[in-house]
Amino acid sequence: MSQSILASRALDGLLSSLGLSGSATIAASAPLYRTRFAVADAAAAALAATGVVAAELAGSRGAVRVDRRRAEASLLSFALQRFADPARAPEQRLAPEQRSPVAGFHTTRDGRTVYLHAGFPHNTRGLLDLLGVDERRDAVVAAVARRDARELEDAIGAAGLCGAMVRTPSEWDACDAGRTLAARPVVEIVQVGDSPPQPLPIGGGRPLDGVRVLDLTRVLAGPTCARTLALYGADALRVGARDLPSIPLFVADTGLGKRATFIDLKSEPGRAALMALVARCDVFSQGYRSGALERLGFGVADVVARRPGVVYVSINCYGHEGAWRARPGWEQLAQTVTGMAYTHGRDLHGDLPGEGTAELLPAAVNDYTTGYLAAYGAMVALLRRAQFGGSYWVRVSLARTAMWVRGLGVAAALPEPVALADAELASMRRQIDTAWGPLEHLQPAVSVDGVSVGWQSPPVPLGTHPPAFAADA
Repeated sequence: MSQSILASRALDGLLSSLGLSGSATIAASAPLYRTRFAVADAAAAALAATGVVAAELAGSRGAVRVDRRRAEASLLSFALQRFADPARAPEQRLAPEQRSPVAGFHTTRDGRTVYLHAGFPHNTRGLLDLLGVDERRDAVVAAVARRDARELEDAIGAAGLCGAMVRTPSEWDACDAGRTLAARPVVEIVQVGDSPPQPLPIGGGRPLDGVRVLDLTRVLAGPTCARTLALYGADALRVGARDLPSIPLFVADTGLGKRATFIDLKSEPGRAALMALVARCDVFSQGYRSGALERLGFGVADVVARRPGVVYVSINCYGHEGAWRARPGWEQLAQTVTGMAYTHGRDLHGDLPGEGTAELLPAAVNDYTTGYLAAYGAMVALLRRAQFGGSYWVRVSLARTAMWVRGLGVAAALPEPVALADAELASMRRQIDTAWGPLEHLQPAVSVDGVSVGWQSPPVPLGTHPPAFAADA
């Protein structure tokens, strides 16, 4: 089968943007999802970039291969898990539309469309309070229809809630937030401190052996970053809090290779416990709203001061500069604002009024791909630390990833997808024993000759472990 030229070009762009070179074998494959966006090539290129850096860190220079079809499947990996005992499996309802009638696309008074993201229960309650209605679909529709789109979007943002106006690609590119993001690379690495070089062990079998990762993220993009680092041997510890809601099916999907603990950052003992972990970590990955961790004493400057040589990873929806940096956001909203949902809706339905003008892509494209890109950035920062020393800040965002995927181009016509047959899906999966019973999950889409790539421990429920890395437990 021929090489995917677009994926190879995307990989070249990712590597050259951070001063690297390399190659990977990414064979062309039949499309899995019905979208004109190059989602398979983007995911494959991002994963290939991690493989290229892994080979460099391991000193192997081994050939990198990515199964493009499997990389595309990974954009819905949470849905492709299979639990042997459905009675023990985590909650299956995932989409906000399944959890609340608030969520979804709505038509506004000025004929525009907004997407309301209900998310967790407190997000739902906040949107209902903002609209002044109870949780009935017809009441929400009527309330939105009395508001203009941009005014409602601004009110949602000011309230710290999740919702946005549907934009065309050109509208997003012309607005302040879009222009700010366009000026930043898809993966940004900034040196934020000096420290001596810290070489990684070479020849230990796994390129990130001995690298300790603190994962202070939720849902998909952030947890995917740490899961990808664990793929190459990192000792990853997921840090959550008992009072924070979660989506258990996502926890299982993104928890491969990780331990998980609870720490109350609102308490002094909790903050002390986390700071003790910071002193021993190599990567600090967080997905909090801009400013939230700074108020708790764990902003980039705080963590660098406590742990010179750390790689601090920040993941959000709308980028890390400008007026939108503190707005919370999700996959659906990144698609909504950047023109992805508009374009996909027109592809499927034509130029219809109201709700017909936008539709979400059939996969969590930006979530997973941003997670892969964040892991790539963290690995490049670790490589720089090994070569030159220093502390580094890696910044990625869902909206910037969406713009990058858009920039890869769109197909001339909607493809006819080829669904995963049972035998093909079975060949992609591996079974592992978990607290939820036997679980079949997708195997990695990337491999590196001479490098051990894979997860060596099962996902666990949040809060399973004490606050310690595996090497210290």
